[in-house]
Order: sequence, then C-alpha cells, then structure tokens
Amino acid sequence: MEAKIWQDRWATNQIGFHQFQVNPYLQRHWSTLALDEGAKVFVPLCGKSLDMKWLADCGHRVMGVEVSDKAVEAFFSEQGLTPTIEQKGLFKVYQAGLIEVWCGDFFALDARAVADCTGLYDRAALIALPEQMRPGYTEHLDTLLAPGCEGLLIAVDYDQAQRAGPPFAVPDKEVQSLLGPRWKVVTLQERDILSESSKFKADGVTRLDERVYRLTKR
Repeated sequence: MEAKIWQDRWATNQIGFHQFQVNPYLQRHWSTLALDEGAKVFVPLCGKSLDMKWLADCGHRVMGVEVSDKAVEAFFSEQGLTPTIEQKGLFKVYQAGLIEVWCGDFFALDARAVADCTGLYDRAALIALPEQMRPGYTEHLDTLLAPGCEGLLIAVDYDQAQRAGPPFAVPDKEVQSLLGPRWKVVTLQERDILSESSKFKADGVTRLDERVYRLTKR
C-alpha cells in the first residue's frame, strides 16, 4: 500500500475505516496502562481519528503521523482547532494544544522525533497494511519507541480469502510473531463482531473477530 493509495482514498472520500465516535475499546482499556499523567502518546497512521482528541482530553500529549494532508487538515478543522504549521525535515507538523500531527511517511520518521513518546495507540495502522508490509511496520515501530513504552493495539481477524482488505486480517498468531520478540503482548478482549458489520457480511465474510492487546516494550 503506497502512500499515494491512501492519499487518493482521502481525496475521493473512500474512508470507510474512519470511525465517527471514540473507540469503545480505547475508553474501556486505556486506564489499564501504567502511563504517567501527561505522557505523550504516539498514534501511527492516525487519519482524522477522534481518539486523538479523547487522549488529549485525558491530559495526554498526542503525536499522530499521517500521510494525507487532507486528513490532517480535516481533523483540526472538525475539532475547531487552528494549528500552527512548521516544516520539520520531510514532515509538515501541525500543532494545536496538546495535539501534533506529523504529515508525511511513517517510514521516514526517526527515533528523535518520537523520543519523548512513552505511550502507543494503534487502532488502524497494522490492519491498514498488507501482509508483506507488516513486518517492516513493526520493525520500524521497534526502532522508534523505547523500552517501557506501553500501549493498545486493536486488530481484526477473518478469512482473507473471503474479502480483500483493508482493513486486513491480522490473526493472533501473526500479532504474537511480529511483536512478541520485543514486546510483552497481552490479550485484553476478544469479540465476534460479524453481527455488527453489515458490510463484511454482505461481502460473504463468515467470521469476524476483533482483539484488543496491551503492549509493553521490552
């Protein structure tokens, strides 16, 4: 999935992955993390997620990264925020209050940019990437975040032969394989959500599981 594909999706409003409410798993499980008050949270491939505003309202500093200018501008506009804009290397950085969003390629980030992030929230990054790109994503995440970082990961699992992603199916075995060597991975919740997903049912999907993981960097 090249950056242009996601830019085109935002440009043509093909954003079925965007949630119009704060993610309930985030609200339910965020408090289980051992993060300091005001900890900075890294949100990769953030889009215009309302979850960033929720995290900021909890007192966290938030750093999102997103490839689409349109998504970033829509986030601040829809939240009634007027950001300052600064060029930092390859990234255009939008900032308002506790929230900053780096507009550019996630894979171009270096560890200095996220050095003060001790939290992680991934609702739509890992599952946005096809199988061949996911090892590169998790390896780069490992280089960016320091030991002790804690966060939540949300993944979906279904028969990929029944439906083309995104979101892509990332089974538990793959999550454990990709992250297990460098992260402590704990499953917090697992739900069958097929009855709530008319689009997946219409596409012929017969099983749709959603899992929430707590991650701690070793």
